[in-house]
Amino acid sequence: MDIQLKPYKKDFEYAYSIGVFPTLELLKYKKEEVLMVLLGSAGKENEGVKKIIDLCNEYNIQIQINDKAINRISKKENSYAVGVFKKYEQRLDEQKNHVVLVNPSDMGNLGTIIRTILGFGIKDLAIIRPGVDIFDSKAIRASMGAMFRLSCQYFEDFDSYNATYNRDIYTFMLNAKKSLHEIQIEANRPFSLVFGNEGSGLGDEFKDIGTSIIIPHSNEIDSLNLSIAVGIAVYEFTKNL
Repeated sequence: MDIQLKPYKKDFEYAYSIGVFPTLELLKYKKEEVLMVLLGSAGKENEGVKKIIDLCNEYNIQIQINDKAINRISKKENSYAVGVFKKYEQRLDEQKNHVVLVNPSDMGNLGTIIRTILGFGIKDLAIIRPGVDIFDSKAIRASMGAMFRLSCQYFEDFDSYNATYNRDIYTFMLNAKKSLHEIQIEANRPFSLVFGNEGSGLGDEFKDIGTSIIIPHSNEIDSLNLSIAVGIAVYEFTKNL
């Protein structure tokens, strides 16, 4: 693989974890994909950097002290570490619960959602194209490296996802048939929580797919931020599991 240490592009075969904590998460959970680790000369006394060095030595992973490359990649002066890793393909667990994002467009929201759903025990994420790149450094950094602990699978359309995984579907939309408080979850059956784009939400074609749900809120706002809505929904669906 030809590795050019320059800012990330979607067509690269490799990606970057920028920052000490995301790089530690990469080494802990996806060490087999790591190609090398770049360290900044100013971070020698950082405790996290010391842990990175120990893990790289344990796993026989190449370390480079390369301030110029880190500055090119991260464009942040305080990045002491960058992990360089091969992109990998994943399949979701058929027996587990999923979150499905239809055409997500914001890197920060994606990273926050990944970290949030992992915090409530959901480790499987489906993204319906077009959608943001989970391997983009901004998404990885926003997730604080949590993306390395879960599985993410892309689909060309929702029908492809629905045909692949048989489960109870819950779509979250403003013109839904039921309120979140009315939902009774069937025990021992996996579910998928489906959310739309940050700007437009889910289209009307989703209203009759599975059970459509609205998260009640005051009339002072028109809708909830996507990452907040996902957090509320995932909490409600997992609190008794």
